[in-house]
Amino acid sequence: MPVQFFFLQHNITLSKRKELKAFIEQIFKAENKVLHQLTYVFCSDEYLLEINRSHLRHDYYTDIITFELSEISGQISGEIYISTDRVRDNAKILKVTIKEELHRVIFHGALHLCGYKDKTKADQSAMRQAEDRNLKLYFK
Repeated sequence: MPVQFFFLQHNITLSKRKELKAFIEQIFKAENKVLHQLTYVFCSDEYLLEINRSHLRHDYYTDIITFELSEISGQISGEIYISTDRVRDNAKILKVTIKEELHRVIFHGALHLCGYKDKTKADQSAMRQAEDRNLKLYFK
C-alpha cells in the first residue's frame, strides 16, 4: 500500500487503519493526483520541534510538518510528521474530540501534498473547507 503509518509515540489511538489508508488514497484520486508513497510518522512535540528547527529553521511547536519528496514527475511521494501531543492539546483548545482533530490533521497533510496551501486567509479557508468535506465523507 502506498500509505504507511509509523508510531514513535503511542499516546494516541488510530483505529480502522486499513479503511483510513484507503480513504487517504481516495483524497488524492478526488484531487486528480497520483499517489506513489506517503508515510505518516506520529511523534512527540520534542521530536517534531527538532525537525522544525533543523529542516525549516523554525523554533516553535507545531502539529504537523509535511515534506513533499516526489522524484517522479506527476507521482506524489511525501512524509508527514504529526505531533500527537499537539493534537491532544489542540483538541482541548478547539473543544473537539481527539479523534476528530487527529483525522483533520491527517487529511490536512494529504491536502498539502495535493496542492492546498494555508498561508493566506483565502488559502486557509479553502484548506478548512477541504478538511471539513473529507471529515464528513470519512465519518458518514
